[in-house]
Amino acid sequence: MHTPVSIFWHRRDLRVHDNAGLYHALKGPNPVLPLFIFDRNILDDLGNKQDARVTFIHQTINDLKNKLEAMGSTLLVCYGKPEEIWPTLLQQYNIAAVYTNRDFEPYAVQRDVSVKTMLSARNIPFYTYKDHVIFEKDEVLKGDGTPYTVFTPYSRRWLEKLQTRWMEVPGPDEAPQTVSFYLASYPVEKYTHNLFKTNPLTVPALSEMGFSPVQMAFPSVSVARGLIKNYDKTRNFPAINGTSKLGIHFRFGTISIREKARHAQVLNATFLNELIWRDFYSQILGNFPHVVGHPFRAQYDRVEWRNAPEDFEKWCQGRTGYPIVDAGMRELNTTGFMHNRVRMITASFLTKHLLIDWRMGEAYFAEKLLDFDLASNSGGWQWAAGCGTDAAPYFRIFNPSEQTKKFDPEFKYIRQWVPEFGTPQYTKPMVEHVFARERCLATYKKALAE
Repeated sequence: MHTPVSIFWHRRDLRVHDNAGLYHALKGPNPVLPLFIFDRNILDDLGNKQDARVTFIHQTINDLKNKLEAMGSTLLVCYGKPEEIWPTLLQQYNIAAVYTNRDFEPYAVQRDVSVKTMLSARNIPFYTYKDHVIFEKDEVLKGDGTPYTVFTPYSRRWLEKLQTRWMEVPGPDEAPQTVSFYLASYPVEKYTHNLFKTNPLTVPALSEMGFSPVQMAFPSVSVARGLIKNYDKTRNFPAINGTSKLGIHFRFGTISIREKARHAQVLNATFLNELIWRDFYSQILGNFPHVVGHPFRAQYDRVEWRNAPEDFEKWCQGRTGYPIVDAGMRELNTTGFMHNRVRMITASFLTKHLLIDWRMGEAYFAEKLLDFDLASNSGGWQWAAGCGTDAAPYFRIFNPSEQTKKFDPEFKYIRQWVPEFGTPQYTKPMVEHVFARERCLATYKKALAE
């Protein structure tokens, strides 16, 4: 039989540096062969065969493979359904153990249960680790052991927990520095000699998987310190380059969340707060999986949404007659990115002004956003629609004109994306704000009174 190997299965952690599961695999008793599966259960559901995220993953996988090959190993890349690929791998390799990092999305949980069952039948251990968040769904709990459902007390407890355990680690200049145990790095680089030594393997071409490459400049993994330092002052203004655009890298794990949280702790509390939101929505999804496709608060299922496909189409295309909304939608359609403040405004407009079901907007964002993350997307849309974890939600209705005055007063962002703004060619508002607000309040009140 061949040499026993451990498999490290990359999923949402497409990097070598500071990778928890990879570190533990490399410290184990067997040489480690890294694996990535282009999962048909996910890819077959993508209607757009020019999905920029698939190009991003493909490029990232090639980069990762090159890094591993520089260390004398390689990356085993498969295309198919995990439940069909694993039996083949078990025939090809003498697999002693499988290591991976946890994912709490419903499909991922179900996939991992079936793979673990298959491996257990052959007495092969399946080890999983925390890597994608700072705190998982059962780590920051109320005094009675139940999960938090409101952000502010959760964030206070999150910060308290971060301060509970400290350790010394080498600093950038090798002088030791004290950091929170939860933010310490995994020194993978010390153990890369334990990688499985083999000749390079090939990566399936995008065309073999039915996709075409997209020519796009993806956001950089490196962000200027000054941007993070000033994040609290600049993040709400879409005309300024004041946000990190790291969402896609957090989504696919091309950067370490621990490293970014460590920097944020020193540089900017508001940026750290955004990372706490990310953990919060992740634990909501993990503890309350019904939020996929259903409101967190069940009574909001009684809201009578309008069936208005033409209105929805105008919103998708950025032709609502509300300039800040249209700018946001056009930015999304063109770049796969939308400024976070504008995400709130466009989502509020769809759900409150047009009374269109938040799930339609959520699905559109899921299709278009490069940084689409199920937990954060569901959480953000339910926050906007008022049916999520927020305490006093439904009467918060953004006035797009007031939002423009506050956050794009010189119309710089609007003019960038809506060049016909201020000319007779610009479309008239599709609904009047005061009317839309009253209609929304009446509809929600009726639903919640039942």
